[in-house]
Amino acid sequence: MTTASRPAAPSLRASVALIAGREITSRVRSKSFLISTGILLALIIASIVGTHLFTSTFGDTRVAAVGVAAELLDGAPGLEIEEAASLAEAERLVRDGDVEAAVVPLDDPAPGTPGVEIVGLSDAPSALVQSLAIAPEVRLLDPSPVDQGIGFIVAFAFGIIFFTAAITFGGTVAQSVVEEKQTRIVEILLTAVPAKALLAGKVIGSSVLALGQILLIAVAAGLSLMLTGQDVLLTDLGPAAVWFLGFFAVGFVLLAAMFAASAALVSRMEDVGTVIQPVTWLVMLPYFLIIFFNDNETVLTVMSYVPFSSPVGMPVRIFLEQAAWWEPLVALALLAATAVVIVQLGARMYRNSLLRTGARVPLAEALRG
Repeated sequence: MTTASRPAAPSLRASVALIAGREITSRVRSKSFLISTGILLALIIASIVGTHLFTSTFGDTRVAAVGVAAELLDGAPGLEIEEAASLAEAERLVRDGDVEAAVVPLDDPAPGTPGVEIVGLSDAPSALVQSLAIAPEVRLLDPSPVDQGIGFIVAFAFGIIFFTAAITFGGTVAQSVVEEKQTRIVEILLTAVPAKALLAGKVIGSSVLALGQILLIAVAAGLSLMLTGQDVLLTDLGPAAVWFLGFFAVGFVLLAAMFAASAALVSRMEDVGTVIQPVTWLVMLPYFLIIFFNDNETVLTVMSYVPFSSPVGMPVRIFLEQAAWWEPLVALALLAATAVVIVQLGARMYRNSLLRTGARVPLAEALRG
């Protein structure tokens, strides 16, 4: 009488792939995930297209110009110039509401003045008045290659994308770990795969989902900028966006491992928020520092090398043209080395805490070899 041979245990790679696939498929099939992703993409597209339409419709002030006034206003920002043949025609355009004001030359201008006057219906547009004001010459010793306002918008966009993805997917990893402990499903899983494979699968699966969502956002934003004719901004933003994707891929692995290891310390869903709070602060603090100090080159340089803030800080410096070619490589190497150390410590915490239920596992015991 023969006995059936016991099936061989799957390899570590196969186990990791199995867990990662399980994490990805369970999330992709979730209606909440699909709906939230759709809403996020819609908001990105609507913000870009809406801003362009608003700027196109209300951004430029329509002004009629007579004779040499048209040459004087040529290239003035925020103005759309319509040439008029005479003073009478310019006044008619103002009265009919076709333009907001008119600029006509004076017959006997005073010395030191622009030599023109503004003709308005009830008031004069401030943008037109400012464009004709005599301003002193400006000489900058260290001019910035990028407008500070655009720099703030880019820093805010990179920061909010990284912050949202880290908190959303990191929180999902933490809840998944505690749910498996609370329902004791983890005891069944550990009979089939080792703890390190279970952790690696969760981290890789959530990282793939987070990076996939970021890629969708990047594609949607890029197409929206192209369709609205903002190719120049897309070209300037391209290198920084590529580096952001690379830093995000490594940085999220680090954070996902920390979220999973922290959640393994507790066995009740009510305690998840408490144990992951330190990790959440590690995401929030660098985010706020970069947003508030995006115009401070010293602070931004330091934050671009700190592993928890470099996924946002370094791409912002690349966009602002403040980083030398070798700096992103050094910062990415530091981030990768930190991720390796954190993943190893996280795996130890995860392995030592996974089967312990009841009271919260002390951090010292979880880190004990």
